[in-house]
Amino acid sequence: MSGSTPFKMRLVHLDLKGAPPKVSYLSEIFPLFRALGANGLLIEYEDMFPYEGSLRLLRAKYAYSPSEIKEILHLAGLNELEVIPLVQTFGHMEFVLKHAAFAHLREVGPFPCTLNPHEAESLALVGAMIDQVLELHPGARWLHVGCDEVYYLGEGEASRRWLQQEQNSTGKLCLSHMRAVASRVQARRPSVTPLVWDDMLRDLPEDQLAASGVPQLVEPVLWDYAADLDVHSKVLLMQKYWRCGFPRLWAASAFKGATGPSQAVPPIKHHLRNHVQWLQVAGSRPTDSLQGIILTGWQRYDHFSVLCELLPAGVPSLAACLHLLLRGGFDGDAKAKVENLLGISNLEMMDPTAVLSRAFCREGAGSFPGSNILALVTQVSLHLRSSVDALLEGNT
Repeated sequence: MSGSTPFKMRLVHLDLKGAPPKVSYLSEIFPLFRALGANGLLIEYEDMFPYEGSLRLLRAKYAYSPSEIKEILHLAGLNELEVIPLVQTFGHMEFVLKHAAFAHLREVGPFPCTLNPHEAESLALVGAMIDQVLELHPGARWLHVGCDEVYYLGEGEASRRWLQQEQNSTGKLCLSHMRAVASRVQARRPSVTPLVWDDMLRDLPEDQLAASGVPQLVEPVLWDYAADLDVHSKVLLMQKYWRCGFPRLWAASAFKGATGPSQAVPPIKHHLRNHVQWLQVAGSRPTDSLQGIILTGWQRYDHFSVLCELLPAGVPSLAACLHLLLRGGFDGDAKAKVENLLGISNLEMMDPTAVLSRAFCREGAGSFPGSNILALVTQVSLHLRSSVDALLEGNT
């Protein structure tokens, strides 16, 4: 089914840190993912994972049970979707460090986003999280360990003292923690390769990155969700990573959750342009230069942020983006196929800025799983926008 696409792996990102789907919904949506051209899932559990023992307090009230995790993996297998679990281990640790029991492991006291990399207990904590996640994913070939947006790194007291020593830097500190986490993964299960988001690596000097040992342990995921992604700069970045010794690279685009923290319905044209640019990046390099692409679908910008687009609201955007990757473009035939698969009369109605969106509310949101939620979200979004506009105009 992949045709001439340069991305042999096409993973749908399930961000479970907001409005996580019930397993019953996943049983309906996984077959659609497969029909649309996906062959894998990146599951970011956050507080929806059934942590045990001293980590049990990390569970959300409605966290999945171990049996539900097994059912999710079974459903994924039935639909030929390879599962890569994601565990944050450095930045975006709010769901862990918000708890009083772990607050002393914050890099900066008032902010629960970043783990203190100097504390031995920090590595023990993420090691225990990794162990429990891998135990319930016995067939995993990769484990994503996050490591993106490590805000305030170097600003804690221990880091400030450490940085006063000659030749120490925040880059060296970041690489040291990445190396420790990746080594922990491979010690636990040598057959599993860690993935990391690449933003903390981009600006590091090549010699420092090459000498760190990190390229031999992890595979970076280059993420960029912009509609005007700079293709040339991305190719240069890939070349830098190869020179540093990384054997394999991944790409990450977005089908939702990347155009505003309170966005209700994805702007499909934006996301299609993002995928067109990623195709150009992949096409400028030898075949299979990228291991695969992760189509991210963020649910919140961070643990404490408001919800952005719900998963059902993002399905039409996901469908369009996957077909673009498979066909190398999104022409009339591809659009018609997506509309047929989703039961939507006109995909252009999905643009939240389009006048056609009002007709979309009247005609219905299609026949795919969750389409009723999309119809309600679109209707509320439109009515709310017009009500707010009227209120603001009345106050001028």
